[in-house]
Amino acid sequence: MTTTPVAPVPRGLAGVVVTDTALGDVRGREGFYHYRQFSAIELARTRGFEDVWYLMFHGELPDRAAAADFVARTASLRALPAHVTEALPAIARASAVSGPLAGLRTALSLLGASAGFRPVYDIDAGRRREDALAVCAAVPTILTALHRLGQGQEPVEPREDLPHAANYLYMLTGAEPEPEKVRAIEQYLISTVDHGFNASTFTARVVASTGADLAACLVAAVGALSGPLHGGAPSRALDTLDAIGTPDRIDGWIREQVLAGRRIMGFGHPVYRTEDPRSRMLKSIAQGFGGPLVDFAVEVEAQVEAILAELKPGRELHTNVEFYAGVVMELCGLPRAMFTPTFCAARVVGWSANILEQAEDSKIIRPAARYVGAPPPQPVPAP
Repeated sequence: MTTTPVAPVPRGLAGVVVTDTALGDVRGREGFYHYRQFSAIELARTRGFEDVWYLMFHGELPDRAAAADFVARTASLRALPAHVTEALPAIARASAVSGPLAGLRTALSLLGASAGFRPVYDIDAGRRREDALAVCAAVPTILTALHRLGQGQEPVEPREDLPHAANYLYMLTGAEPEPEKVRAIEQYLISTVDHGFNASTFTARVVASTGADLAACLVAAVGALSGPLHGGAPSRALDTLDAIGTPDRIDGWIREQVLAGRRIMGFGHPVYRTEDPRSRMLKSIAQGFGGPLVDFAVEVEAQVEAILAELKPGRELHTNVEFYAGVVMELCGLPRAMFTPTFCAARVVGWSANILEQAEDSKIIRPAARYVGAPPPQPVPAP
C-alpha cells in the first residue's frame, strides 16, 4: 500500500497561509502592520481604544454618535456577575504563585457559564458580538481584581465615567491616573490589539472552528499567550536591564549572551525583518517621559545592535514590542506581574474579532501531520 507524498511544511507553520481575513495583516519585511484598512500605529497615535475596538468588531471607524454610544455600551458591561465576583478570592488564592493570567482562565470559564454563553455555531452574528463585547469589557475587571486580591487588597469597582484605559489603571491602583500615563497605556493597548496569526490568535480560531462558545475560545487563547515564547516577554526584557545593571556592564554582558547563543529578551521577532513599528512608537513614548531608565534602555538597544553587527554580520536583530513596552509600563507604575495581563487586556479584543470572523465559516480546522515513526503495522507482542 502506498501513501500520497505530503509536501514539506515549515516548522511552526511559518509563512503558511491558512485562511483569508479582513481583520488585518503584518508585513514583516516592511515593518508595517494594520487593522482593517488602517495603519495600526497611526490609529494608536490618533484614536482612542474604544474607536479601535469598534473598528475591529464592525469593520469601520465610528462617527461621533456611534463612538459615544459604543463607549457608554462597553462601560456598562464592566461590572462582573455576582457568581464571578464571589469566586474571585478563591481563584486569586489558587493562582497566587502563577498569577492573574492563570486565574483569568478559570474566571473566563465561570463567566461564560454564568452568562449562559452558547456555542457560536448555534447563535447568530448579533448574539456572538454581544457575548464578545461582554467578555472584552469584563477581562480588565477580572485581571485587576485578581491582582489586587493577590496583594491582599480589595478589588476596585469599575467606573462608567472613565474611558477604557483610564478605568483599567484606576481599577489597578485605586487612584485616578494622570492623563499622560493614561494616554501612554492607551497607545500601548491599541498597538497590541491584534498582530496577524500569532499563536494565541490561531488557537482562538481553531477552537472557534469547532463551534465552541466564546469563553472556551478565549480560555484557549489565554493558555497560548501564557507561554514565555509568546506573551511573557515584557517583564523579562526589564529583567535583562536589571541583569546588566549599569552602562559599563552592557558590552561584556551582551557579548557573553551572544557568544553563548542565548536569547536576549526584548530583541528579535519571528515576522519582522526590520525594526518593529510598535517598538519605534513605544520608544518615542518612553523618551517623552525621559529619565535614567529610558536613557539606559536606549543605550542597551544601541550596543546590542552594534555588537550583533560585529559578531553576527548580516544578521539583523532589533527591539520588539516587549522591550520598550516594559519600559513604558514601568514608567506608568504598573507592577511587572501585570505586564502580560495588560497585553491580554488589549489582545482579547483582537482574539474576539478573529473568533467572530471564524464563526462565519462552519468548516472545522483539521490539518494533517506527517507520520515519521516506525513503519506500521507491526505485530502486537504477546502479553
